[in-house]
Amino acid sequence: MIVRRLDPILVDRIAAGEVVERPASAVKELVENAVDAGARSIEVAIEAGGRKLIRIVDDGHGMSPDDLALAVERHATSKIPDGDLFAISTLGFRGEALPSIGAVARLSITTRTPAADMAANLVVEAGLKGPVRPVSAPVGTRIEVTDLFAATPARLKFLKSDRSEAQAVAEIVKRLAIAHPTIRFTLAGEHLTPFTYAPEEPSEHGFLRRLSRVLGPDFADNAMEIGIAREGVRVSGFAGLPTYHRGTSTHIHFVVNGRPVRDKLLLGAVRGAYADVMTSDRHPLLALMIDLNPRDVDVNVHPAKTEVRFRDPAFIRGFVVGALREAITRSGFRSATTGGMRTLDSLRPHGGIPGHHPLNLAASHHRGGAIRSSAGFGGLQAPLAPDYGQGLSEPQRGFSDFSGPSADSRIVPSHGMESSPLGAARAQVHGTYILAQTQDGIVIVDQHAAHERLVYERLKRERASAGIARQLLLIPDVVDLDPVDADRVCAESETLAALGLVIEPFGPGAILVREVPAALAGGRIKALVQDVADALAEWGEGGQSPVETRLDAVLSRMSCHGSVRAGRQLKPDEMNALLREMEVTPLSGQCNHGRPTYVELKLADIERLFGRR
Repeated sequence: MIVRRLDPILVDRIAAGEVVERPASAVKELVENAVDAGARSIEVAIEAGGRKLIRIVDDGHGMSPDDLALAVERHATSKIPDGDLFAISTLGFRGEALPSIGAVARLSITTRTPAADMAANLVVEAGLKGPVRPVSAPVGTRIEVTDLFAATPARLKFLKSDRSEAQAVAEIVKRLAIAHPTIRFTLAGEHLTPFTYAPEEPSEHGFLRRLSRVLGPDFADNAMEIGIAREGVRVSGFAGLPTYHRGTSTHIHFVVNGRPVRDKLLLGAVRGAYADVMTSDRHPLLALMIDLNPRDVDVNVHPAKTEVRFRDPAFIRGFVVGALREAITRSGFRSATTGGMRTLDSLRPHGGIPGHHPLNLAASHHRGGAIRSSAGFGGLQAPLAPDYGQGLSEPQRGFSDFSGPSADSRIVPSHGMESSPLGAARAQVHGTYILAQTQDGIVIVDQHAAHERLVYERLKRERASAGIARQLLLIPDVVDLDPVDADRVCAESETLAALGLVIEPFGPGAILVREVPAALAGGRIKALVQDVADALAEWGEGGQSPVETRLDAVLSRMSCHGSVRAGRQLKPDEMNALLREMEVTPLSGQCNHGRPTYVELKLADIERLFGRR
């Protein structure tokens, strides 16, 4: 076949396909141009998901007629003033995307600089550039893109519905709004809910307000502040508590030197940071600003610049993981406020007999402040006495069973323990939940989930210091497993011994357990070994997990078997000791599987529930 040069207009259309994949791509490029132009207000409007019309209006410093004529030419830009590809400090600015958009649509640009008496207008249609004409317009730039992909009808076949394309545009605008909180953003159009984000002050408080507008009003109450710098790299922003999560990763935002990106390295860093406190099918809400020398990051590895490449990716990943883990640890036992809100919503009436409250208190009689619970609250355990134990340093000691529920559930003095963050224990409900009173509300604690986290953190501390304390079994326990699982467990016997579990082979498919971690003494040995075998199987499937992560995964499985089980009745001092240890243990706001260990109900909300407010 004969080699020939393609038509210049066809070349432009092919190149345009790399930059403008869908209407949202064009919106991204044009809004980034407005940001680089110093705009303080950016308005976006679309029709038919952006296929019929995309209009971007900004109040930036505009372009002169000469710059306007050059901005729609191929390979014309103001992004690289000195030709240095390794020091890009802007998002794109005029040029680059404009000829690509003009090659596949009708592009109209009206722009005016503050020093100019008149504005200038230029129209590019299907790659053909018209003349620059003087017009009347305010300072700034107005760009209209109509009939997108009219010059390339095949591209239209790959677009989704107008509603889907409109939602993609909204997502792009939201990400840019997070990256630039001091700019006003407005979006309007068909198939979407219009919104306006007012400009915020350039501070952490302003950034958090912008995040609350984009991610939801609950975010501010459930956010952890991030702020750390080292070796010329700064990571700042806000991340949601481990118990405040979503089912998709769309609420994870990264901004690298002012540029919103979706980077696999950074997403992996987030998963690694939350791996110990959140299940793999849930995702946190967060927005992180990463600022570093432009020479240490390559922004041109993707045509649409949605991905970046760091000069030292291992350092960046470790830095982000460390910043998030420090914030999670610093948050201690905090749990998401939305848990209490969901609890209150579940108690509110949703229909039924008029005048009949869903909380059936008819069997409870109020006499002198005491509640007699023989019928209405039969799950309440024995009344509490002001006798406090030595804590839960040895979890299996002192947890004796009660003979049964008591008919007397009077509230007794607690020596000021209500002022503690988790309050003073008042009762145990259904042998599973601890009910505590604080100064301004009540707290409901899942005793098994909470103690599971406490045991897990204790085992990690022991492993990191002098090693996990072990207890010799008086009679070694024989555990039967699948032969493959048994071989896998025996192959890791040295690793397990370092974790306090001493085992040895005992014939085909059998394992002899001689010692267990002291914190797990009295637990179910067979279930413990089976869970360890499952964790080791996951190692083989994952393959690349760091050793520290793998060891923590085994300890997490093991800790479940040394915890206070649901249905076990606790003494008053044991319940209060559990609350006090939760208050000083990092990450105790969620169990090893990411579920909340407690919910808090404010007194004001409870009073509204009963019509007192």
